[in-house]
This record gives sequence, structure tokens and C-alpha cells, in this order.
Amino acid sequence: MLMKGVTLKGLEVFEALAESGSVAKASEVTGLSQPAVSQQMRNLETALGVELVDHGRRPMALTPAGRAFLNRTRAVLRELRLAGSELTVMDLAHLSTLNLGVIDDFDNDLTPRLVTMLAESMTKCRFKLITAPSHEICEEIKARRLHLGIAGSSGEVMPGVVEYPLVRDPYIFVCAKGAVDRAGGIEMLMKTAPLLRYDRAQLIGRQIEAHLARQKLSFAERFEIGAHLSLMTLAARGTGWALTTPLGYMRAARFHDQLEVHPVPFKPFARTISLYAGSDWSDEVPRDVARTMQMLVSDMVIGPAWAKLPWLEGDLRVLEG
Repeated sequence: MLMKGVTLKGLEVFEALAESGSVAKASEVTGLSQPAVSQQMRNLETALGVELVDHGRRPMALTPAGRAFLNRTRAVLRELRLAGSELTVMDLAHLSTLNLGVIDDFDNDLTPRLVTMLAESMTKCRFKLITAPSHEICEEIKARRLHLGIAGSSGEVMPGVVEYPLVRDPYIFVCAKGAVDRAGGIEMLMKTAPLLRYDRAQLIGRQIEAHLARQKLSFAERFEIGAHLSLMTLAARGTGWALTTPLGYMRAARFHDQLEVHPVPFKPFARTISLYAGSDWSDEVPRDVARTMQMLVSDMVIGPAWAKLPWLEGDLRVLEG
């Protein structure tokens, strides 16, 4: 039970206002009038007995109490949205067979949640799931051995395959906690410690190498690691530094207290995670699965990532349309 005076609408308004810093934008997000947004905030602050935002600043900024309460608010709303999605699961009861591939970035928590939701909606369906790197999933889609695949996008147009963009996942710089200060800055760390490369057979490895080449950056060939958690282990131990993405970083939660994360110290770049489907499939099924996947990623990955790394807000995001 919520404490007296704290309402779900008030929490939603606070979240929208915290993310936008503007009553006008919070009004657009929540569908309330601007006076109603202001009233919801006054009611919430009165119920809690503290000021959550500095009303005298433009754009509005959170107070220390507001920053602490925002993390709790996001956690509460995330669980409520997940619970709601499970009550309104897509109708896939008409399917007789579904072969699905999901990128292994999601195999900790998100893929099991997705599979549970799919299984509950496919009462008479023969269902097969594989988790694999992006390039393997795309090959299986092209070979028609998978009906749907969720993987990193290479930008390649695959004949007979429709792509539904899901998430923008920017690349980030990861190293052992304190390594940047000890080296005297990120640039010095990049010069004095080795780059922990992804296996170039993987799409993520090829994308990173291509971007470094475009920036005319070259690093010694010492490490090339195929397993993501092995790469994060080496980074956490100070063996070198790595380029990864927030989805990969959040998957390595056990190492977070040993790692530090920064924006890349050169031209930013990002990958796109997409859902792929054979063009002979009804558009309704892949769109339903895509929307469900976006909701899960937003609530289970993007929200927690924003809470841990606030500078990712707006950069790590669900792709609309």
C-alpha cells in the first residue's frame, strides 16, 4: 500500500519531470495539463515532507532527496509496468511453430522473462529458442532456420528479411576502478594499457575495429576475447581497457564494484539492436514481439543503466517507429 498522499500518477509525473526538467515536457509525456503536473508535484512533496525538485531553477533540477527518491520511483514503476505487460501479453495462440534467436547480451534476466511471456501466449505452439552472438543469429535468419531473431544490426539489407529497430546501444569505455586516475587520464591509459578486443568474428568486434580505423586509432594486438564476461573479468582486474556497450556492461553486474565507465574519448558511436523476421511472416507477430521486447529492455536494462550512469539518458534508448 502506498503511503497516504503518494499516488501512481504522482510518481509518473515526478519521473517525467525529473527526466525532462520541464513542466511543459512532463505535461506532454503524461497527458496532463501543466497546472495538473504542478499540482501533482506539490501533492507528492507534501505527502513526503521534502522538496524533490528545485522549483527556482530552469530547467528544474532534482534536490539530493529528489535524486534518491527517483531511483526508488523508477524501481516501483518498472515493476508495475512489467506486471501490467504480463497481464496483456500478446496473442500468439494461433502459431503452430516459432523458432526464436536472441542475442546473448540478454541471457541473464531479460530472455527468461521474454520466454515466459511467449510461452504463456503460445498454448499450442512448438517453440524453439537459441541464444547466440549477433552474426550467428543473422545467418540463421537468412537460412530460414529461425522465424524471428533479436540481434545487433550490421546495416546489411538481407533479402526476404524485415528489420524492426529496437534499441540504440552506445559504445562506452570500461576499465578497472581507479585506472584512469592512476594513469593520469583516459588518453594516457589508452597509451599505456592494452585494448581488450572482442573477437573479430563477432559483429560487435567488427564494429569497434571499423570505428577505430575511421578515427585513425591503432592499438597493439595482444588480447582478442570471444566471451563477454571473460573480457569484463580482465578489465575488472586491470589487465587492460575495453570498449563495450551499456547492454554488455549491465550484463556484467557482478563486476560493477570493480569497474569504472566513461563516454568514449573520441567520436561517439553506437550499435542498433533489432528484431528480424522473414518477410513471409505476418507483420502483426513480429511487431507484437518487438513492442514486448522494447518494454522489457526499457524496464529491465535501460532504466537501471540510467540510474547507475545518468549521463547515458537520451543516448541509450528505445527506438520508436
